[in-house]
Amino acid sequence: MTTTAPVWDCPFHHTDGLEFDPLLKRLLTEAPIARIRLPHGEGEAWLATRYEDVKVVTTDRRFSRAAGIGRDLPRMTPATIAQAESINLMDPPEHNRLRRLVAQGFTHRQVERMRPATQRIVDGYFDEMEEHGAPADLAHFLSARLPLTTICEVLEIPAQDRDRLRGWAVAMMRMGPGSREGQEEAKAGLRAYFTTLTAERRAHPGEDLISALAAARDGDDLLAADELAVMAMVLLVTGHDTSTYQLSNITYTLLTHPDQLAELRARPDTLPHALEELLRFIPFRQGPGIARVATEDVELGGVLIRAGEAVHVSYLTANRDPAVYERPDELDFDRGAGPVNMAFGHGQHRCLGSHLALMELQVAIGTLLRRFPGLRLAVDPSELDWNSGSIWRFPRTLPVAW
Repeated sequence: MTTTAPVWDCPFHHTDGLEFDPLLKRLLTEAPIARIRLPHGEGEAWLATRYEDVKVVTTDRRFSRAAGIGRDLPRMTPATIAQAESINLMDPPEHNRLRRLVAQGFTHRQVERMRPATQRIVDGYFDEMEEHGAPADLAHFLSARLPLTTICEVLEIPAQDRDRLRGWAVAMMRMGPGSREGQEEAKAGLRAYFTTLTAERRAHPGEDLISALAAARDGDDLLAADELAVMAMVLLVTGHDTSTYQLSNITYTLLTHPDQLAELRARPDTLPHALEELLRFIPFRQGPGIARVATEDVELGGVLIRAGEAVHVSYLTANRDPAVYERPDELDFDRGAGPVNMAFGHGQHRCLGSHLALMELQVAIGTLLRRFPGLRLAVDPSELDWNSGSIWRFPRTLPVAW
């Protein structure tokens, strides 16, 4: 069993379109349980890259997120993103209690009830895009609008506040020199906003998810004021971030893979399966997310992780693990049923809103392909401007023609 390992310096800042980060590929191949140094935070951490090892870290209670509260753990961003009261940093049983309450707003039935309204919103966006004419920026007409509108409707966020909240959410995810101050200001702004809003909803409840959470009980307990405010903040940020960027990433990937696009057009009923494969294939972020801490000595993949050491996982490499997916670096819509991809995470912290995100993607991408049968990129792929200042990977604009 290995107890020491060479330290890999890992900036994880590969911004060449949606090409898979070659450093992550090397780690998966050469050092699947690696000792790494990230751009921010103190000391070093372990990084698990294989699918099975990621499953262990995300489900074994000896790896704790709550144990990292108050520590300056290795991370990608200058300031920490999650707050101490956030569900993202909770362990069972506290985590289970809060997740049960929140999950009531994201059941399959609840999400399916939203599908007709989502379809009307998407149709309206594409009406505007068609009226504008080609070329048109899909990021402007669709990606930057649909997920934010959907989660704001669920939370009943006033329309006049949405752009400001979106600006704060974007600022929280920035990396690089000079971004820490903006991150801290964004966190403070979001927290203050939702502290006020959740107090109002508790005093004067409506039909929205925040009001439901304010009134929800687990036994005799209500959510505390801080828990409720931070939960609403987390729902807003996580409820639109990934979907926003993946709408553009998925469209770009389809338009640069003509054989797969033709296959999907010929068999539109396979869209749900195709989206799962696209989510597996697309490297949608930079590096790992929130670290866990080993609460005791644990052997993982032949490596001894000591109690108190930080451990990260890479969902991106898990989705490209050749031990799990045959020809993992190929986009294959005929790929047989296999392990669930980890685009939405895994284990107790798997994204609560994954059903909502998938519904949005199905409606938006399905409608896009039906309404614009000649859809194509309006510029050469080499001319696209890719985001390089945050943890997310996506084209800032996506000019399309039809």
